[in-house]
Amino acid sequence: MGNLITPLNVQKLQTALHAKAKENPSFRFYALYDKLYRIDVLQYAYACCKANQGVAGVDEERFEDIEAYGVDRWLGELARKLREKRYQPQAVRRVFIPKRSGQGRRPLGIPSIRDRTVQMAAVLVLGPIFEADLQPEQHAYRPERNALTAVNQVHHLLNTGHAQIIDADLAAYFDSIPHVELLKSVARRVVDRAMLHLIKMWLQAPVEETDERGRKKRTTRNRDEKCGTPQGSPLSPLLSNIYMRRFVLGWKQLGYAERYNAHIVNYADDLVVCCHGNAEEALQAMRQIMKRLKLTVNEEKTHVCRVPEQHFDFLGYQFGRFYTKTGKAYWGTRPSKQSVKRLIQSIHEQTDHRMCLLDAEDLVHNLNRKLRGWANYFKLGPVSKPYRRVDLYTKARLRRWLRYKHKIRGGGYSQYPDEYLYQRLGLIRLPELTRNLPWANA
Repeated sequence: MGNLITPLNVQKLQTALHAKAKENPSFRFYALYDKLYRIDVLQYAYACCKANQGVAGVDEERFEDIEAYGVDRWLGELARKLREKRYQPQAVRRVFIPKRSGQGRRPLGIPSIRDRTVQMAAVLVLGPIFEADLQPEQHAYRPERNALTAVNQVHHLLNTGHAQIIDADLAAYFDSIPHVELLKSVARRVVDRAMLHLIKMWLQAPVEETDERGRKKRTTRNRDEKCGTPQGSPLSPLLSNIYMRRFVLGWKQLGYAERYNAHIVNYADDLVVCCHGNAEEALQAMRQIMKRLKLTVNEEKTHVCRVPEQHFDFLGYQFGRFYTKTGKAYWGTRPSKQSVKRLIQSIHEQTDHRMCLLDAEDLVHNLNRKLRGWANYFKLGPVSKPYRRVDLYTKARLRRWLRYKHKIRGGGYSQYPDEYLYQRLGLIRLPELTRNLPWANA
């Protein structure tokens, strides 16, 4: 939601809902639907969707179209449809984007802006309730938690002797979440029938895809198979957390956490189980729980890793035993080789000769945004070596791009020395960012 400030009235609503849920873990909320069409909630939900940008859904309605029509008028009509229970979700537009691993593609659902706005309103209302129930092992899409808190938790567990790691992978987690069980998890807290019906309609919405010839095709796989929540919708992260809570809670309540001294760290559909020992038995226990939850463990990608003999990757970081310049060993993290490779590939694409119509300053601005974002995430552990590698590659590619743009032959260093790239064009220097980072130069 970017840097948006939550309106005071919405804050008060969320605080009251969270406090009630926290105070009484068995309380079930029965009057929530009417909060969805409060105009202040819808206004903030729309602002959040607009801040996230995104393209149009199947109705091809864009933010520019809504602004031209009049946002207040548009929201007023939407509120009336919700109040009169005439609102019906549209089909979800599906596109495919490259997986973070770089291998294959994953589906991304794009609801219409109207549906995104109502879903975001539902998140504003339901989020504070379920936040009271989510487990500390769950780090995704939550206040005060993120991927880096998950990385730090794994690092802490390694340092406390949990050196046998179940590196787990779930096959198509978002597409596999069973609707009946998911709705039971929601209904444990929500008895408002209108709200539950709305969530069910979103889960069962048809999907529209466009083939290579531009022909549109709609399918109803989610409704037919009664499973799946589309990645890309505002509500999907919350629903995925609610269902993953079943696994985390089951792991502890069935006694596996204590029996195997094994602790889960979860971020969305990524998870590891850090064990003090007996990792193979813990893995078998995990398989059993996942089967009961109707989720599938991807056996090809799930394995036990024993540190320090082996390293493992989680959330873009590599974990294992590393050494300082003096030869002292320590448990640590660093950007994984795959993460560095993906960044370099992105820089390669941004400095392709097809980008030569851009001004040099604009290209550098785009590169800087990419580099800063990457460095803001990959700032834990000894980062100076990968930073230097990225820095050298970026300079080489930028010089190559400048030579191509200005039709200059030769090496390019004499025409475009470091001072030109850094001082004249303003390219950021990644190694300089390591000065205030712990372990950066280890």
